[in-house]
Amino acid sequence: MTTSTAAVGRLTALGRAEITLLVRNRTALFVALLMPLLMLAAVKSSLDRIDLDGTGLSVASTVITSGIGMALLVVVHMNLVAAYVSRREDLALKRLRTGEASDVEILTGTALPAAAVALVQIAVLAVAGVAFFGLDAPARPDLVVAGVVIGLVQMTVLAAATAAVTRTVESAQITTLPFFLVSAMGSGLFVPVEVLPEGLASVCERLPMTGVMTLVRSGWLGGADTGEIVGAAVTALAWTVLAVFAVQRWFRWEPRR
Repeated sequence: MTTSTAAVGRLTALGRAEITLLVRNRTALFVALLMPLLMLAAVKSSLDRIDLDGTGLSVASTVITSGIGMALLVVVHMNLVAAYVSRREDLALKRLRTGEASDVEILTGTALPAAAVALVQIAVLAVAGVAFFGLDAPARPDLVVAGVVIGLVQMTVLAAATAAVTRTVESAQITTLPFFLVSAMGSGLFVPVEVLPEGLASVCERLPMTGVMTLVRSGWLGGADTGEIVGAAVTALAWTVLAVFAVQRWFRWEPRR
């Protein structure tokens, strides 16, 4: 058996185990499946009070693209923080490290179910946007895919970094809240960055998830210039690299004593 085949086998086994645990955990399953959909109602409500004239956005396009961001933020980031902390506290991560799986494989395998659920929700949103909300197909599908892939990686690594400062599964609801609020309000999920005052918008453009959302919206609606796209990609990747450094430096594989 080749090294790559063995790695795929280990990831598959870890992913299968995590899916079983996710299905058994009703709270985590609710967060993963229903919370992003419920948040769309809040997004729609906030957009009804905002004038989008001159932004190139419509309520429908903003709701659908915000839904993609919500799937990444809630299903992947928030769900994974609790998963990583839970596996650490019950010594599952410590036991896994004594086997053949590498650290990257362990963290990736744990993230696979959340990533799969997020991808299914994003696919459903994309189909619904075109079929039921009258949106055109994405102008640049490659940018949408790039934004989603970068978002999946970024949210996974940031979840591991947040787990490093989260002591218990219960406290994960607190430690994930600041990032959720900052991303929801500053990265264009509830309020498009285009309608913010110029000074505030320039700050929000530097937030971790703003680059991801810019790629997704630019890919779906088109109209963005090359400089804007490159800047968004660089911002998203830079935050991802910083999060990787934080995980390598501070992630804990066993409970604090």
